[in-house]
Amino acid sequence: MHVFITGGAGLIGSAVVAELLGNGHTVLALARTDKSAAALETAGAEPIRGDLADLPTLRAAAAKADGVIHLAFANDFSSPAAVTAAVAEEGAALAALGAELVGSDRPFLTVSGTPSVPGRVSTEADPLPTDGLVGGRSRSVMSVLDLASRGVRSASIRLPRTVHNDGAGGFAGVLTGTARRNGVSGYPGDGAQRWPAVHALDAAVLFRLVLEKAPAGTAWHAVADEGDAVHDIATVIGRRLGLAVEAVPEQTFGPLGPIFATDQPSSSAYTRQTLGWEPRHPSLLEDLENIQP
Repeated sequence: MHVFITGGAGLIGSAVVAELLGNGHTVLALARTDKSAAALETAGAEPIRGDLADLPTLRAAAAKADGVIHLAFANDFSSPAAVTAAVAEEGAALAALGAELVGSDRPFLTVSGTPSVPGRVSTEADPLPTDGLVGGRSRSVMSVLDLASRGVRSASIRLPRTVHNDGAGGFAGVLTGTARRNGVSGYPGDGAQRWPAVHALDAAVLFRLVLEKAPAGTAWHAVADEGDAVHDIATVIGRRLGLAVEAVPEQTFGPLGPIFATDQPSSSAYTRQTLGWEPRHPSLLEDLENIQP
């Protein structure tokens, strides 16, 4: 397939681009900066300059692709207003891409987080939450899945809160960055809450499998580690950075604090059984050993 991808220069996107190119697909990739365009071209993709707000460019790229993978997001969690703006921008971009694909039977993949279900591990059958700071993202994802009734092979890949590679990425990466700034490896709550995780290279394989063969209107879990205790994550970070490990207020992590304090383990049993996906790369706790002091 000739695949159009947004966010192809990021930690996850670069892995997805390499996976697609290594398995016979060609890639047209949205590039927001000259640096991203150069990196994508070096990887073997064809860059197209633009961003999520450039709806005509998105539609034109989708029109000449055999499938679309959406990964880009502003990732500005500095304030509730910034998050709201990023969610709105993404929603408009997804609507534009979807409108271009209606009636084509082409695949359209988007992403969300794995849901949190009080008292148990979440599964692919659980609905996404539509309330809270990023509830609008869930509504956008559901709109994409609804395109299955309009001739689009739409699918959603639910990513765990930490997608990592070489010790960096996701919620664990935020913990690391906060620890470097504050001089302590902190965790919210009692640290017993669990976060699911996946290596970016394993996630990339699932993106390819879903692109190639997932039915329309389906959701899949890119989860390798069902749930690592946040205290254990902070402990590895503290040891690697030579910092004390201790509980800190939720407010330390800004708007993400309440989410950081939530127990949110997640399963990928159905995804593995149905698509034959099997993670093979290091777990989060193993990968965090790559953090440089």
